[in-house]
Amino acid sequence: MPRQIPSIHPVTPNLEATQLRATDAGTAGFGRRFEKQFAPDYLRHTTFGPTISSIGIGTYLGDSTDQDDTAYESAVRYAIASGINLIDTAINYRSQRSERSVGAAIQQSLSFGEASRQELVVCSKGGYIPLDGTPPATREEYQAYVQREFIDQQIVHPEEIVAGGHVLAPRFLRYCLAKSRQNLGLRTIDVYYVHNPAQQLSVVTPEELMSRMRGAFGMLEESVSRGEIGVYGCATWDDLRTPPGAKGHLSLEDLVAEARSLAGDAHHFRVIQLPINLMMLEGVRAATQIVGGKTMSVVEAAAELGLTVVASATLMQAGLSSGLPAPVREAFPAFTTDAQRAIAFTRTLPGVASALVGMKRMEHVKENLDAGRGGLAA
Repeated sequence: MPRQIPSIHPVTPNLEATQLRATDAGTAGFGRRFEKQFAPDYLRHTTFGPTISSIGIGTYLGDSTDQDDTAYESAVRYAIASGINLIDTAINYRSQRSERSVGAAIQQSLSFGEASRQELVVCSKGGYIPLDGTPPATREEYQAYVQREFIDQQIVHPEEIVAGGHVLAPRFLRYCLAKSRQNLGLRTIDVYYVHNPAQQLSVVTPEELMSRMRGAFGMLEESVSRGEIGVYGCATWDDLRTPPGAKGHLSLEDLVAEARSLAGDAHHFRVIQLPINLMMLEGVRAATQIVGGKTMSVVEAAAELGLTVVASATLMQAGLSSGLPAPVREAFPAFTTDAQRAIAFTRTLPGVASALVGMKRMEHVKENLDAGRGGLAA
């Protein structure tokens, strides 16, 4: 029998709220509803205003199937009703199905008064050519799809495509943003990430990449002014963890400089995402960034530049959910599972605002959320 959605203090449904975005007051109210259920530091302030849960739900893993759609809808709705207000997805996750599942879950939560739109910080990403519903069976079918849906429609020019599917052209990102808003059923996406921008460095020079990022940021600043997004940032894998001078390195100082060149100190480049977990500690330990002539870690550079850090791959795609060594278990005696210990480790790292965990089963949401209780009774 499916687990029931937990009861919370009802929120009066507001049809207009579906057209709005996360607000400082709304997310603060969300925090107050759940503050007695979690550790005192569970809800965190961001550099861009809203308060976010220090455990967020991710939607990357899974198959492009109706079964996984239903699982994600239930998990996201359960997460919202249980104290998670940071929801992360991308247009290319599961052939756009993850965005659509997130959208369905949010609309159900709003309709049943389990949350208001102003309480939820919804994040998506653009940069990869998205499939639609079902992955092509062959590479030839994929190429025909790209030609038909993107090149022939003049959304993408062939020379803009890197590594078979990565594009940073403003025209393409504008298309992706519009499609993501449609998939999610939201007027405004609170955080919109440029997805793995250093993928471009396999083909272009660092100078050309910065030129392309300037174009992307210009388009995103315009999207902020139109109310289509709240703020923007970069969601990365290796990009920010790669040392200066090495191929694939992305400089936070340079990215902020590009944003400032477009909008001054009022720019909206405010969030970064990168993997940080027990096995991938470069973001907090390695001096991969230079700010003001000083070398420092990514989280230190982010603090210096006024950016919020969101950690991805918290469980390293379930690789850290079991089999942790005894010293790690001993360091987190309040928790009962290795997944909780791994999440608690990342969640409590200085400079990390939230730890994203991919979850498509309600029982996993319940188990993982205990990592935010700090030993409090569930």
